[in-house]
Amino acid sequence: MAYVPNLRKKYTDEIVPALQKEFKYKSVMQVPRLEKIVINQGVGQAVADKKVIEIAQKELTAIAGQQAIQTVSKRDISNFKLRKDMPIGVTVTLRRIKMYEFLERLIAVSLPRIRDFKGVNSKLDGRGNYTLGVSEQIIFPEIDIDKINTILGMEITFVTSAPTDEEAFALLKQFGIPFKNVKKS
Repeated sequence: MAYVPNLRKKYTDEIVPALQKEFKYKSVMQVPRLEKIVINQGVGQAVADKKVIEIAQKELTAIAGQQAIQTVSKRDISNFKLRKDMPIGVTVTLRRIKMYEFLERLIAVSLPRIRDFKGVNSKLDGRGNYTLGVSEQIIFPEIDIDKINTILGMEITFVTSAPTDEEAFALLKQFGIPFKNVKKS
């Protein structure tokens, strides 16, 4: 039998029936699903120091469990001493098994390590996608705190197939993302 991540089992066994009941979908295929997770890290210091981008790439590869790639600038910006095609960030896109494994580690291990954590903001982008900003990469257990030179933040984007924010919010809430209590007036 093939390996199936815990959150993938939870999705098929619990989340799909719950969302189908809540939103009254006629077919199981209408139920929104998590399509991919994109982790992006902008490294502005890379303009002055080339080693910073390589360190960020190694750290993001360790966090995601998949090779991160460097992103490059699209144009020259003289105020920032930036030239076209200079590396200025790193990104990785997770799908399928690695996506579910990362999400489980994020929810169960990394987010609880944030000091004074009260939940994440519940603002979606209007198209059913959610971006979570993390201010420090040291919340991930894969990062050795003693070897850190600079604290870098990152954005984690959850791309869903949901047509509305309400459906995407319900999907992500079912997965266990700890949203702050939102009081609707």
